[in-house]
Amino acid sequence: MKTVATDSAPRAIGPYSQAVVVSGMVYTSGQIPLTADGRLVSGDIGEQTEQVIRNLRAVLEAAGASLANVVKTTVFLKDMQDFEKMNEVYEKHFSGHKPARSCVEVSRLPKDVRIEIEAVAFTTDESAL
Repeated sequence: MKTVATDSAPRAIGPYSQAVVVSGMVYTSGQIPLTADGRLVSGDIGEQTEQVIRNLRAVLEAAGASLANVVKTTVFLKDMQDFEKMNEVYEKHFSGHKPARSCVEVSRLPKDVRIEIEAVAFTTDESAL
């Protein structure tokens, strides 16, 4: 198992890794709308979703993968009323392929953000296979 860490995404805010790679598969931790330097992106769900996907991209790249390698995501929304706007932003980033996805409403997320997304992807990094 390989632990993934990058300064291009926010550091873990607890006892976990940004991602791990096992047998060529990348499992990211949930990403919330924090910048790499830890600043919270407030604003609407669209802005928060953009930051979350930037973070996912950075973690995946550090693991030798990309958004194009994502096979499954899980989206956690604080309010399902945000689904349509989140989906518009999400679709821009996953227009080339559509990974499997779950989306659930939750009562609360870390730092009271509106969205968190985790992903499972495959890596083409030979050292991770």
